[in-house]
Amino acid sequence: MDELANIIEKYTDDYIQEHICSLEKLNIFAAIFYKDVAEIYDCITRVRNVELYPSGYSLDDAPIIGLLIKVWKLLKEIVAYYEKDNAEIISILERPLVESAITASYLIKSDSKVIEDYRKISYKDRLRILRELKKGNAFFESKAGSRLLKSVREKLELEGFDENSFKEQKKNRWKLQGKNFFEIFKEVEDEKLYTSTFGMMSESIHASWNDSLDWCLYRNEDNTFDPFPFYHPPDIRFLTTTLIFCNRPYKLWLNHIGITEKYLMDILQWVEDINSILYVHFDKLYGSDHG
Repeated sequence: MDELANIIEKYTDDYIQEHICSLEKLNIFAAIFYKDVAEIYDCITRVRNVELYPSGYSLDDAPIIGLLIKVWKLLKEIVAYYEKDNAEIISILERPLVESAITASYLIKSDSKVIEDYRKISYKDRLRILRELKKGNAFFESKAGSRLLKSVREKLELEGFDENSFKEQKKNRWKLQGKNFFEIFKEVEDEKLYTSTFGMMSESIHASWNDSLDWCLYRNEDNTFDPFPFYHPPDIRFLTTTLIFCNRPYKLWLNHIGITEKYLMDILQWVEDINSILYVHFDKLYGSDHG
């Protein structure tokens, strides 16, 4: 608790008002705030109800906490690139960040059968490794191949799975409950947000033409193109919307593991409140004419 108190104590009304009066100060403030939010999320993943979980999390809960840890790790990296004025790399990191957060929210709201399905679909390529072994692939006779094979077998043994445990997953084409990500997204968030957030973020992963237009090319007046070898600077729009997706699963997680301290929920609500202040004041300062 002291660790969290130390993080937020500097956010007095005077401090906030001082840093929302200009775009330059607002962006500096945002970088500090997002870095602190990542630390808050880090702290929350280290809170455990020892009465319910005396030695650690079961296979039903470990996938969720694993995703929440991934969220704050990615957020810390995003903040580092925010400070380096590198919006392009942020756009690449945001997609797995949002996918991890949405999936965590979905799993928290699901039962153990769904969570088992989530674990099983991750074995798609690992089962291919076992099939390649049976075909006599010489790679598995090497040290690297032996280590990989050992890892796959150990994981299957841990969960009590074998090669015949995945009939439903094969039937569903290795999709969680047979759903694509948009179907999962709209079960936990407003589906109207999908296109402008996760949908467009996917372009950075799939090397789309529009992604190159946005980040890597300069368009000349005659509609020819030259290389753009620099990085574009980000602003707070890269994280204000994303943070909404991130905050929700941490709230759900605290309820899920029976943490009743109001202080922790209040801090997560504080994150949303400050994030909203940042967005509103950025919009006022930037002006609607600039997009």
